[in-house]
Amino acid sequence: MKMASSSSCCASCLRLKDRCPRPQGLVNLIVTKVCLFALLFGLVWSVTGGECLPGGNLFGIVVLFICSVFGGKLVGMIQLPTLPPFPPLLGMLLAGLLLRNVPYITDAVYIDTHWSSALRNIALSIILTRAGLGLDPTALSRLKAVCVRLAVGPCVVEASIVAVVSHFLLGLPWVWGFILGFVLAAVSPAVVVPSMLLLQREGYGVEKGIPTLLMAAGSFDDILAITGFSTCLGIAFSTGSTWMNILKGLLEVVGGVIAGLILGLFLCYFPSKDQEDLVLRRTLMLLGLSIFSVFFSHVVGFAGAGGLSTLVLAFLAALGWKTDKAPVAAMVGRSWDVFQPLLFGLIGAEITIATLSPSTVGLGLACISTGLVIRLLVTFLLVHYGGFNLKEKLFISVAWLPKATVQAAIGSKALDLAREDGDETLIKFGLDVLTLAVLAILTTAPIGALGIGLAGPRLLARQVKADDTEGGATTPISNGIGQEKDNVTLESKL
Repeated sequence: MKMASSSSCCASCLRLKDRCPRPQGLVNLIVTKVCLFALLFGLVWSVTGGECLPGGNLFGIVVLFICSVFGGKLVGMIQLPTLPPFPPLLGMLLAGLLLRNVPYITDAVYIDTHWSSALRNIALSIILTRAGLGLDPTALSRLKAVCVRLAVGPCVVEASIVAVVSHFLLGLPWVWGFILGFVLAAVSPAVVVPSMLLLQREGYGVEKGIPTLLMAAGSFDDILAITGFSTCLGIAFSTGSTWMNILKGLLEVVGGVIAGLILGLFLCYFPSKDQEDLVLRRTLMLLGLSIFSVFFSHVVGFAGAGGLSTLVLAFLAALGWKTDKAPVAAMVGRSWDVFQPLLFGLIGAEITIATLSPSTVGLGLACISTGLVIRLLVTFLLVHYGGFNLKEKLFISVAWLPKATVQAAIGSKALDLAREDGDETLIKFGLDVLTLAVLAILTTAPIGALGIGLAGPRLLARQVKADDTEGGATTPISNGIGQEKDNVTLESKL
């Protein structure tokens, strides 16, 4: 009897199961993701305890990451008629700024300063690795003098002008003025490169190689700014006489280059091509050595050498890998997709609006504006003998304005070192540098992106491919009536 009753019960359960509807599609996806999130949270909570609850460090990092991603998506969706969208990094920066300055939320979202500094240093390592991998020696040799002038001249002049103006307006010491100058002097590849790629794909400025020129010169401009920043940073935090501090700064540059050469040569031969998962192993080795270089330079007291070592080792490894570097660069780019929201969110979270002085903001904007005006004029003059017409010179000058990625990466580095020393005066200088870096991102990134999107189709000649012309030949279209038809379409794509 018991066996019969149990079999009938099982049969009824099977019939009931077959009749019940099975959730599919969106409902199934939502339930699955909620369950996975709950399992992940339960596992982390069982290991870390209160760290993943409101007010804990891990909770703050996760909330900041999610809000930064959401803010970037939201800003990227803003589309004004006939205008390109705003850079997503602005949304990431504003998300961190809001989390830091909204009452009650600030208390729940706590991030330890050591964790924040470590995550920003990892993001800096990834940025420098991408810059080293992206250097194109053939483009430099092809463009030669114009590329060198465009990479060196505006960066050095703007850094010097900002150093002088900040010394007299903000009261920064000369070495801190140059730290600020080199932070603000770097152009943003996150804004310039995507816009140049789209212009190049549409044929604007291709005949004279303007997009290639700006992308190649942008990498060298960033490297020069980071080198100058690292040298001045080493001088600012050295103890002893002025000449000894300068000597230590130069030693950091030389030591960083030598260490990068040794590690880069090591990566050229290890891992070998006969190993499995070669791309993954090369990527892990490259990122591991880059992050180790940045952190180890702090440990040994040569903070400026780590960045230079990362640049050199990535560049040398790319030379050794030749055409095989593309998949490694793509995988490094994926890691940047994770750390970009963290970097800009953490930078925004460092700024407390209530403690900002209106005079610091006003004088800081004056410093930024002065440097940008001088940069525009110097850029226009330096490309004067490059074979460009007036409209192309104006476009190159406008495209050389936006600032974002490098400012976010190195803008807080001086503040981190000042906090380690515990000197209140140095902490104030570091906060001034970080505040101006954030102001530069908020002002120049949208202006530069919109300027490139609006000026490109209007100031550059378009080279139409044979498929797009009836005559079957590649023909450049002048900046006339025929070009106006394509302006709105390209601007919306940008």
